[in-house]
Amino acid sequence: MTPVTYLRTIAYYIHIGLATLVLGVWGVLFQVLPHGREGVHRVAGIWSGHLLSMARVYLNLRYELRGTLPQGECVIGAKHQSFFDILIIAHHMPRRAFIMKKSLLRVPIMGWFAHKAGCIPIDRARGSEAMKDMLNAVRAAQQSEGLGQLIIYPEGTRTLPGEKRRYKQGIGAVAVASHLPVVPVATNVGMFWSKKGWPIRSGVGVVDFLDPIGPAQSATALVSELEMLVETRSDALMGEAGFAAPAP
Repeated sequence: MTPVTYLRTIAYYIHIGLATLVLGVWGVLFQVLPHGREGVHRVAGIWSGHLLSMARVYLNLRYELRGTLPQGECVIGAKHQSFFDILIIAHHMPRRAFIMKKSLLRVPIMGWFAHKAGCIPIDRARGSEAMKDMLNAVRAAQQSEGLGQLIIYPEGTRTLPGEKRRYKQGIGAVAVASHLPVVPVATNVGMFWSKKGWPIRSGVGVVDFLDPIGPAQSATALVSELEMLVETRSDALMGEAGFAAPAP
């Protein structure tokens, strides 16, 4: 990265902080308090769209959507490479919610909005009980205001281009419990916005919504099929962006 790119990246992160603060305060007062969860989703769409637009301005970083975007209730099983894919997927889902680490709810402003949007926290420290807690929360949300588009990263964390992690069984359990289809989502955005958030380089990242799976009868079979579809397509997208996998 050149010194100019470093400065642009720093400026962009400062902009993220300021935009989050301003839109967060505005959102609470003029959207969430009068409109409830619909107001939360409106603020989330404005916030994510603004940050995506500013990525173009500061960094010449853009994105392309492929496939058919879901509008109804579903579970989204997505490849996770950086904060960029979070922004893109969240921006284009009308009623987005995430399965997320419980600790993220303590992040100022964003954590509060995530809770109000219906995101479901998981406390990994509870071990096997964490799965029961998550499924109970999924059922409760489904019977209350609905799940919307529930976004899950089955690898459990961000990954580097070419890095492989075994998919966790939680998304299969959620799909079976909710009786909802799973929409696989592949991406190559880690080629431009890295796992650690630094560096960020210009280019066009791709997020590809694949054909839905299910509803599932077997959690294990679903996770296996999801992993094959997402990893195969993500590898192809990274190849389009110039990534060459190391020889085995």
